[in-house]
Amino acid sequence: MKLNKIYSAILLSTLPLTPALAAGLDRSGQSIAAFLQPGNYAEAGISILDPNVSGQDKDKHQADDMAGDYYFPHAALKVQATDKVSIGLIYDQPFGADAEYFGNNNFVESRPVPFQGSTSVVVDTQNLNLLVGYQPNENWNLYAGAVYQTVDGTVILRGTAYSAFNGYDFKTGEDESVGWLAGVAYQIPEIALRASVTYRSEIEHEMTAYENFGAIGFTKNPTLDATMTQISSITGKTQLTTPQSVNLDFQTGVMANTVAFANLRWVDWSNFKVQPYKFGKLTQILGQAGYVPTKPNGFNLIDYKDDQISAAVGVGRKFNDRWGGNVSVGWDSGAGNPVTTLGPTEGYWSVGIGVRYSPTENYFIGAGFKYFWLGDADAVTGAHTEAGKFENNYAVAYGLSIGYRF
Repeated sequence: MKLNKIYSAILLSTLPLTPALAAGLDRSGQSIAAFLQPGNYAEAGISILDPNVSGQDKDKHQADDMAGDYYFPHAALKVQATDKVSIGLIYDQPFGADAEYFGNNNFVESRPVPFQGSTSVVVDTQNLNLLVGYQPNENWNLYAGAVYQTVDGTVILRGTAYSAFNGYDFKTGEDESVGWLAGVAYQIPEIALRASVTYRSEIEHEMTAYENFGAIGFTKNPTLDATMTQISSITGKTQLTTPQSVNLDFQTGVMANTVAFANLRWVDWSNFKVQPYKFGKLTQILGQAGYVPTKPNGFNLIDYKDDQISAAVGVGRKFNDRWGGNVSVGWDSGAGNPVTTLGPTEGYWSVGIGVRYSPTENYFIGAGFKYFWLGDADAVTGAHTEAGKFENNYAVAYGLSIGYRF
């Protein structure tokens, strides 16, 4: 495939479109840009997000800095096997969460075991994408592939905000499953134009998760304690499905040594839910007995109201044979308000800058920085009862990547 000078000169370091605190559990943005590079190409990098998220519980007690810092690596290898066939591997960590509450508020419990501790969540996912592309000519690229995914999550609920579920623990262990992706790209190398659309399927996981109801024997309600004891002894499968998504990417040359770019992403968070098996059974029984507000099928530990739509637009420019840079503006809709207490922000606006240094024509070192204004949110429990408000929060992100053509 033809390698245009403008196109190759503005291969710049960019950061993920979405931080985990914005919409649902989205982290990496699931880009396949590395696979669409001309010729043989390898890339590796790391991104770090440092959020500052604080708020108040419904009783006006302060909950400061509850969102944890996190980093996530990515790597890609693309080989142009023949003039018309390309093969690629992409590794990333698409979804995740890392948060823990501190201080004197309704999300922290100071009573002795089994209650003592604070509400926290850790979710880690890993994707290994195998792609095969077919290029009938220099303009079109049709591609598809398989996605191997692992999910590992832990949720701990502590504090009076969670009522009878104060003391509840949920741990999935690492679970494996497979999905797929497909897409099409069109390019005109002479003007550095490239457009692509990529669909990713949802990926279903089913596991026997660890669940513990710490409030058994402490509710001072014999009927409720007996119900929790009965539920704790049963076993069943917990189902968890990571969402389907669509990415639309576009770039074009606008003047000598300059390209404009836009990235759009849709994620189906409105159909995402986490309802652990025992947790779901208990919410159904408690709802029927009038202890908690609920639906016929119980309520979820985590769910979202709306789908996520995110966008970034920017300009990249080659300054000379060794240096290039870009600037971008981003927006994320969030996944509906109110939101779960395990991720109490609603969308964002962002600005970013990236630079790239190329000691030689065949490799580069890139770095980037983004600042996020995180949207205000009303936090609720799984039963959608009021829990708190989180306002005036922000995050900063840093990234480093290395690319090599061979």
